[in-house]
Amino acid sequence: MLLPLAIAGIAAVAVILITFGLAGNAPVDAVQARLTQLGSMQAKNLEELELQQPFFDRTIKPLAGRLSGRVSKMTSSSFSERTERRLAMAGNPGDMRTADWLGIKAIAAVAFAGVFFVLFGLLGGNILSGIALGALGLGIGYIFPEFWLSGRIKKRQKGVLLQIPDALDLLTISVRAGLGFDAALGKVVEKMKGPLIDEFRRALAEVRVGKVRREALRDIIPRTEVQPLTNFVGAIIQAEQLGVAISKVLQVQSEQLRIERRQRAEEQAAKAPIKMLFPLVGCIFPSLFIVILGPAIILIVGNLGKT
Repeated sequence: MLLPLAIAGIAAVAVILITFGLAGNAPVDAVQARLTQLGSMQAKNLEELELQQPFFDRTIKPLAGRLSGRVSKMTSSSFSERTERRLAMAGNPGDMRTADWLGIKAIAAVAFAGVFFVLFGLLGGNILSGIALGALGLGIGYIFPEFWLSGRIKKRQKGVLLQIPDALDLLTISVRAGLGFDAALGKVVEKMKGPLIDEFRRALAEVRVGKVRREALRDIIPRTEVQPLTNFVGAIIQAEQLGVAISKVLQVQSEQLRIERRQRAEEQAAKAPIKMLFPLVGCIFPSLFIVILGPAIILIVGNLGKT
């Protein structure tokens, strides 16, 4: 009699525990979960959020912005236009404008002046020479970023020049396959990467927002200043204005660019022996002379010493 009652009691307790367990695992409201997540995000310290940003964005750029206001007052409009054009040719590194670039140059000038003064003035023990060399470092620091920017421009122009033939071949194939010029250009942007593709992507974005295609293509020229690309853009604009089939123009331009690429490769190959001459004369030939003539010189010196 007691055994059935015990089994019934255990079953009742099990049912109650299962009911409470299922109730505890009820699904959480999605809105409430989102609010909880936002609350935890807002609880983060602002200092931690700032530390997550790159070093350039949280330190150098704000300081450059403060200094650029004073430096820009001493610059002319022609200098600002030239700087803006050079930054565009370099691909706008760090999304910098003319004011930001002037601030970077001011920071570099102060940093070079401080380093020169500390090294040659305080550590060298001569304050006057430290001040003079600090003034020299001020000028060097102000000019040094221009060399870096020139190197970046040349590297980008070289990348554009090397990428033009392949991009134009893919563009020609896409147009001959039946795509329109804009769709073919979008296919090139989708399949390739590089500085030239970035310019094409920007031109397509400008066309989508309502800019005339020939104007968007023409704006690529001052941002790159690469002669084969200038010729290609000019041919496309002229074909559009005259109503010539773009596929024929692309085919002619593609063949011409392949010829120019082969000529550049032959030119580099012709320059290779002349470039190899200096390391051969300065490094390899002295080693050969030492290995070949060294034992003979030792014997000659030994024989002269015996006599």
